[in-house]
Amino acid sequence: MTLKIYNTLTRKKETFRPIREGEIGLYVCGITVYDYCHIGHARVLVAFDAITRYLRSQDWQVNYVRNITDIDDKILNRAAENNEDYTKLTARMINAMHEDERALAVLEPDSEPRATGHIDNIINMIQNLVDNHYAYRADNGDIYYRVKRFPDYGKLTNINLDELLSGARVEPDEAKEDPRDFALWKAAAEDETGWDSPLGRGRPGWHIECSAMSTSTLGETFDIHGGGPDLPFPHHENEIAQSEAATGKTFVHYWMHAGAVRVDDEKMSKSLNNFFTIREVLKKYHPEVVRFFLLSSHYRSPINYSEDNLIEARQGLERFYQALRDFSDVALLNDDELKQSSWYKRFTEAMNDDFNTREAFAAMYDLVRELNTAAREQRSDARHLAAQLKGLGALLGLLDADPETFLQGGGTLGQSASDGLSEQQIEILITEREAAKTAKDYARADELREQLQGLGVILEDSREGTRWRRE
Repeated sequence: MTLKIYNTLTRKKETFRPIREGEIGLYVCGITVYDYCHIGHARVLVAFDAITRYLRSQDWQVNYVRNITDIDDKILNRAAENNEDYTKLTARMINAMHEDERALAVLEPDSEPRATGHIDNIINMIQNLVDNHYAYRADNGDIYYRVKRFPDYGKLTNINLDELLSGARVEPDEAKEDPRDFALWKAAAEDETGWDSPLGRGRPGWHIECSAMSTSTLGETFDIHGGGPDLPFPHHENEIAQSEAATGKTFVHYWMHAGAVRVDDEKMSKSLNNFFTIREVLKKYHPEVVRFFLLSSHYRSPINYSEDNLIEARQGLERFYQALRDFSDVALLNDDELKQSSWYKRFTEAMNDDFNTREAFAAMYDLVRELNTAAREQRSDARHLAAQLKGLGALLGLLDADPETFLQGGGTLGQSASDGLSEQQIEILITEREAAKTAKDYARADELREQLQGLGVILEDSREGTRWRRE
């Protein structure tokens, strides 16, 4: 089946054609590790994790590289504020980032290069640019990229250089030749963080780090470059300019960008007090609910983080787990069995259309309806339908929890007596209700049901007894 990807560079959906048959080189801009990861980072992490999982399920050999920016002005400024060495700050934030990723079922990339591990590659690339007059040393010791020397500058974001110049402002002591130029190497004094090199003592600019890390891990030309919504300009535009000037080759064939995350329909910002870290969100919502929420919209679409939308995501995920409640012992189908399913074919049609998870979920919801009907009618294919549902969920890193545990947790990390009724208290009230029904005291039984419902506990009566779940 043909895979189509929306290419930011061409601004259209294209049939994917790899450089090497059956292989994909994928580089995604990772985190600048000066603070905890926020929900916007989670959008990019989860989106490209789901994309990578799906591609591998289709027998693509994916070499997934996601970098870590561990030297940057933001990092140095935060370390100075904390009065700590920057390496201690980055080590702590990298560990926290990995904890957040594991909680959200984000698999490790094949390679996770760090900028500080590629200083020699960065220096060599900058020296190449200087030697070929794409870069120059300014009077302040910094080395800048000469933007007007690269005729294709702006091709990713369709930015006109003259329009860019009209929006720039040059200070009287500006060291650049042109206000549009950007730093490749920042000079550093002996008492400042830096590396001794033929370029002089200094540290790399942000943009050159990704060019050096991506080309050294995937080659001078690779298939797909991804990242967040704020990166096309200037970061990715600058990556193209410096990489293609250094190598003389096309840098990347397909560019993919995740949509922005807004909070209650406003841009996420610390100044607006609507800035949420991943770990703050996970204190309230089960990680799988957050993952499901982030995948419920197409990866390119903006997504609105709000209490209502998280509740809706939890309810949507509960529909899957309720359908699987009587089939928790069903094993996953092997690849060949799953691929014979008509539901699988509909799912993959959606995913092959630029990884349209929204449509893929629509297929899964229809499968849930069919499974519920089969279970109600006690059809022989019910277990096979449940196995298909679990298999489709697994392709996106979902439906891995025990259904009963998930439903009784109410889509949170767990409930305690301080959050509401404990499991023991719920079971005591259910036992009391059963006794009331046996004694034909139906008024008391109804009263206990309403009491539990008022506390967010839903009872489900069946021939096998009473089960419960948190609302």
